[in-house]
Amino acid sequence: MLLATTYPVFAAPAIAADTVQTKRVAVQVETIATGLEHPWAVAVLPDGGYLVTEKPGRMRIIRDGQLSAPISGVPKVSSRSQGGLFDVELAPDFATSRTLYLTAATSGDGGSGTEAFSATLSPDGTALENVRSIFRMRKFTSGGIQYGARIAIAKDGSLFISIGDRGDRDRSQDWKDDAGTIIHINADGSIPADNPFKDGAKALPEIWSKGHRNPQGITFDAADGKLYTVEHGARGGDEINGIEPGKNYGWPVITYGRDYSGAEIGEGTAKPGLEQPLYYWDPSIAPGAVAVYRGKMFPEWDGDFLVAALKFQLLSRMQRDGSGAFVAEERIFDGAYGRMRDIVVAPDGALLIVTDEDDGALLRISRAPGGNG
Repeated sequence: MLLATTYPVFAAPAIAADTVQTKRVAVQVETIATGLEHPWAVAVLPDGGYLVTEKPGRMRIIRDGQLSAPISGVPKVSSRSQGGLFDVELAPDFATSRTLYLTAATSGDGGSGTEAFSATLSPDGTALENVRSIFRMRKFTSGGIQYGARIAIAKDGSLFISIGDRGDRDRSQDWKDDAGTIIHINADGSIPADNPFKDGAKALPEIWSKGHRNPQGITFDAADGKLYTVEHGARGGDEINGIEPGKNYGWPVITYGRDYSGAEIGEGTAKPGLEQPLYYWDPSIAPGAVAVYRGKMFPEWDGDFLVAALKFQLLSRMQRDGSGAFVAEERIFDGAYGRMRDIVVAPDGALLIVTDEDDGALLRISRAPGGNG
């Protein structure tokens, strides 16, 4: 997710609104738009419109509760199984450059894999122009699962992109394979000077960290610049990880989950040289995305992690203490709105969530009038 940027607030009329009492504050849930086919990501445009991706390969703009026609020029995607069009993030200078970044599952020799693109959005918002591939997995395979594919943009404009193990767990421990990694590239696809393996001798030069299963959430904490992921485990073992360069996060050698058959995976839950998660869920919640809340609308949640979850159709608010340790979890909206895929903190501090359904929605969560805990 992009670090905080100031844009004008766009007050789109809502289709429906509910009030929900959470532990600390009453919130209002507005359905901004429906009719989206498995939306995967949302970004706020400088004029306050919403840019949304749909898994089958479409991108649209939402204004006044209305969906635009599909934007032309979107790269062709492989939408089989879990594949499709994934994340969208605006460049820090989007207001002047119109540059954005996309991830998708694309087809190639051997099957499919995760690919990232840069593009510019036309002035009228109807087309992507200057589309350019800036990263492509080196090994494509026939499986249709676990692409990862979230983007986080650093203060210097470089990109951190999560790559899943593609359903082949041993790839996550192969340092000459992009699968099961967080990669770090410059906006043009080149290798940053601070990458831990930039010479390519011990690992691929784009690799920042290794040992990940399927990280579908990645974000910076705007307060201290630290990078975090949320990752799908197998049966149990969904994780929050603090990402540091050159580190190995253990999958599949260590995990708190089990195989879907019930069989044990790997060598246990800990091993020297392999990183421990900051938190794990058992049973799994199937995390779709994460944001560290630093907005003004909900000061009660300052510093908390907000995790969109697919399996139990909820928003998990992970409370931290002064040391940064997770001390409590609040589960919000449990089953009320469908599978929650992406979560973004809007410029005004409201939350934006897309629901991963055949008839998916864009939700806006704001402070209810007079909403106190």
